[in-house]
Amino acid sequence: MIVVIEMEYKITSYNERDTATIAENLESEKFPNMVICLMGDLGSGKTVFTKAFAKATGIDEEITSPTFNIIKEYSSGELPLYHMDVYRLEDSHEDIGIEDYFDKGGVTIIEWADMIRDKLPEERLEIKIKVIDENTRILKLIPYGKIYEDICGVIS
Repeated sequence: MIVVIEMEYKITSYNERDTATIAENLESEKFPNMVICLMGDLGSGKTVFTKAFAKATGIDEEITSPTFNIIKEYSSGELPLYHMDVYRLEDSHEDIGIEDYFDKGGVTIIEWADMIRDKLPEERLEIKIKVIDENTRILKLIPYGKIYEDICGVIS
C-alpha cells in the first residue's frame, strides 16, 4: 500500500503587495518546465499573482487574464511564460494541447487549474487562494514533487 502525505504551507496575504511579494519570491526559485496551478474564486488574486511573477522574470508586456484565448505566451523574460486560464474548459472534452506546454522549457501558470485536474502533470505546485475579506487572502501552497517541496521550504 502506498501512502501519500500531502504537505501544505500557508501564507497570509494582507493586500495585493503581499501577494505580489509571494509571487516574486517564488519566481526567484523558478526553473524550466515549472508548473504553477492557481485555484481560487473569482477576484481572489490569481491574475495579481501571475502579473507579479511575470514582472519579476523581466516580462515587459502587459499581463491580462487569457480567458478568451485560454493560453497566452510571453517570451521577453528570463524564461518563456505560458499563462493559461482554463475556466471555460470545465465541461469541454476538447484537447487543445495544454500538456504540450509542460515540457517546453518555460514556466506554466494555470488559473482555475482545478478545472483540468486530470491533465495536470504529476509534479507541480498548487496554490489555493482563499478570500478572507476584501484585502486578506490565505495562500495554501501544496507541492507535488521534491523540487516543489524544497521551493516551498525556502519561500514559506
